[in-house]
Amino acid sequence: MTRRMYLWLAPLLFYAVFTFWYTNTSGPLTDDEIGQFVMAMVQNGADPAVITRVRQFMETDTGRQFLMVNNIDMADDPGDVQGAEPGESADQIMNRYMEHMYPELFKRASHPVYVGEAVFDAMDIVGIEGAESWSRAALFRYRSRRDMMEITSNPAFRDKHHFKLAALDKTIAYPLENTLYLSDPRFLLALILLSAVALLDIALYGRNRS
Repeated sequence: MTRRMYLWLAPLLFYAVFTFWYTNTSGPLTDDEIGQFVMAMVQNGADPAVITRVRQFMETDTGRQFLMVNNIDMADDPGDVQGAEPGESADQIMNRYMEHMYPELFKRASHPVYVGEAVFDAMDIVGIEGAESWSRAALFRYRSRRDMMEITSNPAFRDKHHFKLAALDKTIAYPLENTLYLSDPRFLLALILLSAVALLDIALYGRNRS
């Protein structure tokens, strides 16, 4: 095998490994898995109405990735929160929650896609009262519903979730599956690798062509 072949095969192998890790290959949740996650939620003391809604979410699993849309209004004065230092701001308290979430997300190929600060009140509201003011919006990518349930059913999540609740005045979060997602890392990585290897190929071997 020539060096030129290695130049193309090494990035191809890297891309294949990344794509396999980044993509859910286990299919939708099974009935046994759903039962186990429901039992974990019961043991963690989740509200019965929440359990019912989450069960429906799991039962309609397609096995595809999804984005969680979060509209967030941070608390102006969260007060003193158990486990936090007195006088901590809402952002500091939220960071305590995210210190648990980020490692759990990243090891499951899940991550933030977009975070932005609101610059004005809502410009258009229909059928919703009290939704004029928001602090920020965030999109989080989950590899699968299974990955999300592994995170949220973990007792460690229960022990940290009160930080999130204390840091917020209100929030709306809902999942969506993609119909157009041009910022998918698999797509971007393919473009970057193809461009980089093509340029290297031209620089190293272009002069040898006849």
